[in-house]
Amino acid sequence: MQSDDSPEKRPTLDPWHGHYAARAADMIASEVRALFAVASRPEVVSLAGGMPNVSALPLEVVSAVMADLVTRQGAVALQYGSAQGVESLRESVCEVMALEGIAARPDDVVVTCGSQQALDLVAKVFLDPGDTVVTEAPTYVTAISTFAAYQARVAHVPMDGDGVVPEALADAFDRLRAEGRPAKLFYTVPTFQNPAGVTLAAGRRRRVLEVCRRAGVLVLEDNPYGLLRYDGEPVRPLRADAGRDEVVYLGSFSKTFAPGLRVGWALAPSAVRDRLVLAAESAVLSQSPLTQLVVDRYLRTQPWGDQLKVFREMYRERRDAMLRALTEHMPPGTTWTVPEGGFFVWATLPDGLDAKAMLPRATSARVAYVPGTGFFANGDGRAHLRLSFCYPPPDRIAEGVRRLGDVVAQEIALRDTFGVTGARDGRGPQSPGPELP
Repeated sequence: MQSDDSPEKRPTLDPWHGHYAARAADMIASEVRALFAVASRPEVVSLAGGMPNVSALPLEVVSAVMADLVTRQGAVALQYGSAQGVESLRESVCEVMALEGIAARPDDVVVTCGSQQALDLVAKVFLDPGDTVVTEAPTYVTAISTFAAYQARVAHVPMDGDGVVPEALADAFDRLRAEGRPAKLFYTVPTFQNPAGVTLAAGRRRRVLEVCRRAGVLVLEDNPYGLLRYDGEPVRPLRADAGRDEVVYLGSFSKTFAPGLRVGWALAPSAVRDRLVLAAESAVLSQSPLTQLVVDRYLRTQPWGDQLKVFREMYRERRDAMLRALTEHMPPGTTWTVPEGGFFVWATLPDGLDAKAMLPRATSARVAYVPGTGFFANGDGRAHLRLSFCYPPPDRIAEGVRRLGDVVAQEIALRDTFGVTGARDGRGPQSPGPELP
């Protein structure tokens, strides 16, 4: 007779433990999402999440557009739609991409629930368990969790202040091929990168494309921030100078209009597009025609270019507030990137400090950030942290950085009193750290 203390009889928090698919074990929580409960408290200055400031939108105009749309096209907007997306919006998406130099056809656009779903669909279509995706180091946190959910492995390639290093990328492709696990995809955020804030230099872009072309690796270019350059014309995406079959390009209206509408897209080679549509059908049947038509109507009837200018000026002011505060309040030995656009600054702490270990003390001091470990698949990045300047107003940014500077100063004092307590990459004093900044 089994005792009540046997493994089969012991209570569990999850009665279905052991029944899940193997890939469920590889689903990992985002370090950014884990901070939301703390960062959303009003007394905490959150420099963590990359939330766009939608209060800068003319909300009464958006409301009027939505009301008129439902009145005039409600029978279409509230009905099922195509998994590829509303045709008129796909036409508008091509006009948006043309602002950055991309020539595209509406037939090759697939509308998605934000660019995050586009990323998931590409992973679903291309990745088998054990496949390898090459990414920049650091890289977008939710890309790591997306690739992990499909049981793929991530291999990082170092960046410097000019973005990913082409020679290191070529070496990574050669090494992976020699190990019998050639890269399936190269995932990159080349413009105002999340989390590092750096931009792949113009002189490197063609070299990166050539490296991927020689290796036969498809480029997955994620460009949610490209139209948020603070000065000058938009940076040409990789897709603008690549062959049609070499790059899958991901875009989004979350940063340039409203994230709550959840409208993004993928521009893909025709054969890839067909598979993405099939994958979208199996996931959601169709995207929301309502939100797609809202975005399309807004683009066609409102001065969207003027709204982009408002966003750029607002975010530039907030970036400048953060850079001034970092210069004023961060102790010597701290360094950071200077982004030309986008939402993020990537900071490196003085030697021996650990951003992940420091986070509880920072939240106690009522400031939140994202530790660098969330942006590496291998646990590196302990000496780094991502700071977001898009959401708080300038005075709150300055106060948050002041609080953070005090915490870092206290950590330095502890280090100097008790010795070095952390390594640059979290694995040991001799381990080579990331090359940024």
